[in-house]
Amino acid sequence: MTLPATTQPTRNLATLEEIERRLLWLSVRMIDHANHRGDTEIKVGGHQASSASMVSIMTALWFGHIGGEDKVAIKPHASPLYHSIKYLTGELDRSYLTRLRDFGGLQSYPSRTKDPDVADFSTGSVGLGAVAPLFSAAVRRFVDAHHGPRPPARFIATVGDAELDEGNVWEAIADPALQGLGNVTLVVDLNRQSLDRVIPGIQSRRLTRFFAEAGWHVVEVKYGGKLKAAFADEGGDVLRKHIDDMPNEEYQSLFAVEGPELRARFLENADPSVERFLSSTDDSGLGSLIRNLGGHDIEELLRAYRRADAVTDRPSVIFAYTVKGRGLPLAGDPMNHSALLTEDQIDDLRSSVGLTAEAEWDRFDPDSDAGRVCAAVGASINNEPPPPRPAISVPATSGAAQETVTSSQEAFGRVLVQLGRDQELAKRIVTVSPDVAVSTNLGGWINAQGVFSATESIDYYGSDRLLKWTPGPEGRHIELGISEMNLFLLLGQLGLAHEHHGEMLLPIGTVYDPFVLRGLDALIYSLYNDSRFIIAGTPSGVTLAPEGGAHQSSITPSVGLELPGIVAVEPAYARAVDWLLTDALRSLGEPGGQSRYLRLSTRPIDQKPFDDAVARLGEDDARASIIAGGYRLRESDVGVPIILAASGPVMPEVLKAAEILEDEGVAATVIDVTSQDRLFREWHDGLRTAARGATSPKLSAHFSTLIRVSERDAPIVTVHDASPHSMAWLGSVFGQRVVPLGVDRFGESGTITDLYEAMGFLPEQIVNSALVALAI
Repeated sequence: MTLPATTQPTRNLATLEEIERRLLWLSVRMIDHANHRGDTEIKVGGHQASSASMVSIMTALWFGHIGGEDKVAIKPHASPLYHSIKYLTGELDRSYLTRLRDFGGLQSYPSRTKDPDVADFSTGSVGLGAVAPLFSAAVRRFVDAHHGPRPPARFIATVGDAELDEGNVWEAIADPALQGLGNVTLVVDLNRQSLDRVIPGIQSRRLTRFFAEAGWHVVEVKYGGKLKAAFADEGGDVLRKHIDDMPNEEYQSLFAVEGPELRARFLENADPSVERFLSSTDDSGLGSLIRNLGGHDIEELLRAYRRADAVTDRPSVIFAYTVKGRGLPLAGDPMNHSALLTEDQIDDLRSSVGLTAEAEWDRFDPDSDAGRVCAAVGASINNEPPPPRPAISVPATSGAAQETVTSSQEAFGRVLVQLGRDQELAKRIVTVSPDVAVSTNLGGWINAQGVFSATESIDYYGSDRLLKWTPGPEGRHIELGISEMNLFLLLGQLGLAHEHHGEMLLPIGTVYDPFVLRGLDALIYSLYNDSRFIIAGTPSGVTLAPEGGAHQSSITPSVGLELPGIVAVEPAYARAVDWLLTDALRSLGEPGGQSRYLRLSTRPIDQKPFDDAVARLGEDDARASIIAGGYRLRESDVGVPIILAASGPVMPEVLKAAEILEDEGVAATVIDVTSQDRLFREWHDGLRTAARGATSPKLSAHFSTLIRVSERDAPIVTVHDASPHSMAWLGSVFGQRVVPLGVDRFGESGTITDLYEAMGFLPEQIVNSALVALAI
């Protein structure tokens, strides 16, 4: 809602500065209160100095610049300042101010899933929130191209300068897929301090150059109005040169002194002309002059924001020079990062903003100029809850034709092409890969749907080539450079398209499975934001034999199993891939739905054992079991019982071992575990519910069909092209003995037979492990 023009309050500088002072107080006091609640055995923490350096930047943004469609990522350590803004504008209830870093209260760093007033981006894993708006802007560009223009929006990140040390920032700003986003602005709090030190001045010059060379529009807000006016006076150039040449460390130290001592320190080693120029400035006014930085001047900041908006063909970065702790007694102290004001200093700060202990948490009088401005801002930009995600109609199976001998990766590509023939479904699917589209079987999808680009491109190779690569606005595949961090950050923002841009998308990413780990921080970040997407890690394991140890993943199943917000699946057979992928797409729009991680392989295997199992079980029951986490692929009831449980491309060896065991009088039942993640959750949730309710645990419903009552004393051999511990827990469900087989060392180049023999996966080796299990 926007107030009528006749009721819009005047946002003059004096009112904005009054709001600025109140925000400084509230953010500092929130941290102070959190550290003196007396209900914790360890330090609560907080960043009073980091909030202080951002007060002018965020006051100018919220109360003089942004609108309701704009999306903003908050510098992690300025979280209390953000919550103070949301409190003054009416979105945050007062009770939260005394619950910073409290269970069920406000989080340490902005969280769109845990905080009541954060809707845009979580921040806190430094570097990721800094570029999240860049990826969100790329999603808006894609949505506009495919679903019609949305209302204009700006995508803004506020970050600390030390946050730019993170390598993912530079991977993002350099990626060609993210170029030309003129609605993006990165505001850098250039306070020249990190956690442990004052950063040398050369770093800020490098940052400016790096952004400019990456094609960004660079705006510098170094000096405030007072200093700029002094520089413009006759002889003022000597003052500017003296400050410009002063090392950061020396300049920062000037915030600890006042009066004659400040003058003496500032003029030390200065040209005599500087002393003459400042002779008309008395000691009481010297500090406010030489410490007048642009990042603390609201008018200079507003001008900088407008300059950024005026450049629409590329992103902008604003370097706002600030002092960490500005307005507080610890300003400029190199050790102020986590320092806290004393009780007396809190009292002095409270008095300086005209508050009493009884009124310290109050909002402005609603009839005051500041109160009216806060109300107007709140009415314009405070968050509204998004509508629920729409239910997406996805068939139970794509119906894609599959070869009799094929790999799960090939099946994935065929299913995706078939699903793309459904126009209603295809318009929501978008695929992404970090320069591995062809080698992860996205070629068919790309030929049918095209590659996305904001502008049309010329095909210099002609239409006769096998892969049609002509980027344009109608394409539905986004190709990134080789950066797994960028992959997961873009998937994360695509998965929030409904919440941020009003259009539900179904994002599917592909990456070589070992390199899931390279993008792990961004994957976790995207899941923490409650984004929903599908990632196919392929090829995987030592089954990718000739590629060698650098490309042979072994611990990725554990990542999928242990991360919340995502369900890991590992199908061996083509139709299982089909059913699991369509189920995954459907889940993206369901209440409580989650992301999916498909671990796939390039090894072609015979599909007949699967077809036989489906014929025995019935298609509906087989599909339900596969989605639930596993099914009985092979039955055997002649002889001493044993269970062989396996996932993925090792299934031919497991089935052969079962045949050998049966010939030796051992009844080997083979369970194809399609999602150890789902099986574990079902079992663990039952135990947790029982423990919390002090009741007997209920039998896992699906497990009771996988392992029958007559088999619950039988040993289990698990076989997985991954770490052997990943399925070793299966025996804990019913207290069965387990011999786990898996990858317990780095792989190397060779044939599949070579690698399987090295890991103990050959049929004869599995048989020997089964006999050991029976003998234990």
